[in-house]
Amino acid sequence: MKKKALLKDIAKKVGVSIATVSYVLSKGKESKVSVEMSEKIKKVAKELNYQPNQIAKSLKSGRTFTIGLVVADISNPFFAHIARIIEDEAAKLGYTLVFSSSDERAEKSWGLIKFLINRQVDGFIIVPTKGSEDQIKHLKEQNIPFVLIDRYFQEIPSNYVVIDNFGAAYKAVERLIVTGNKKIGIIAYGNSLVHMKGRIKGAMAAMENHNLKVNESWLKEINFSSIGEDVVNGINGLLLVEEPVTAIFFASNSLAIHGMKQIDKLGLKVPNDVAIVSFDQGEAFDFYYSPITYIQQPLTELGKEAVKILVDEISDPEIGYKQMSLEAKLIVRESCGKASLR
Repeated sequence: MKKKALLKDIAKKVGVSIATVSYVLSKGKESKVSVEMSEKIKKVAKELNYQPNQIAKSLKSGRTFTIGLVVADISNPFFAHIARIIEDEAAKLGYTLVFSSSDERAEKSWGLIKFLINRQVDGFIIVPTKGSEDQIKHLKEQNIPFVLIDRYFQEIPSNYVVIDNFGAAYKAVERLIVTGNKKIGIIAYGNSLVHMKGRIKGAMAAMENHNLKVNESWLKEINFSSIGEDVVNGINGLLLVEEPVTAIFFASNSLAIHGMKQIDKLGLKVPNDVAIVSFDQGEAFDFYYSPITYIQQPLTELGKEAVKILVDEISDPEIGYKQMSLEAKLIVRESCGKASLR
């Protein structure tokens, strides 16, 4: 096994002190060592494949240069995509990402956060779950930097980067109205999280502002842990009734995918029998016979801003909270129908 190169090995080969090598490799241009000597030291370090001692670096700086990411459901392409963006952006700033999935369970989220605190991560980027308010308060009490993404708690002041869920849902349902639909169902997760509430309120506001009937039975709230069964019952309750809806707004891509399967099982056609719009895109959408109209969230901007805000707070704990609400775009395709169809 090849011996690991040390600072003294570089110093010996170049003919300078260990301190000089350390200054050049740790401080770069600020080392006050001549350019010629600095380049020579760096060249030898590369030849010897020198790797800095990360533990020593952490002890010196008081940081581990790691970020903990806790998402709600890593199997959902939405969160997988965000995780990749955050990982790439963190790497550009010299940070390693440790990511995990809470599966929308507060107790699992708490276990992950405690584990990552023990790993001494410098900060967190978190998609909070229902019932995780105390976990966020704990991070605040311990002065651990964090940024909430996708969702936040209105009663807890914090950094966050989210989507304008109300405005995006309003645009989605308004598109269904433009295509002539007057009976519009909503399938959403039944929880108290602000992002889902915003989507439901936005959808209903669009109907109310266009003088459409808002029937409480047309809102079907789904439990994440029983999504398959609940969506089937929700679709049946909207379409297999005396007064069926002519369109459905799905408040997430996972709900839309389950809903599309049930619509197919009922032998109904999109958009002729029922028009649909989804909040966020699903991988299956491109393969569906009727391309799905969906809300496109600015994931790259969301991920980059979250990393920037977190690293800024790690560098300056007194910087103050930064809160961002990003605009989403409606991608219109065939599933919402055309005005002539209704």
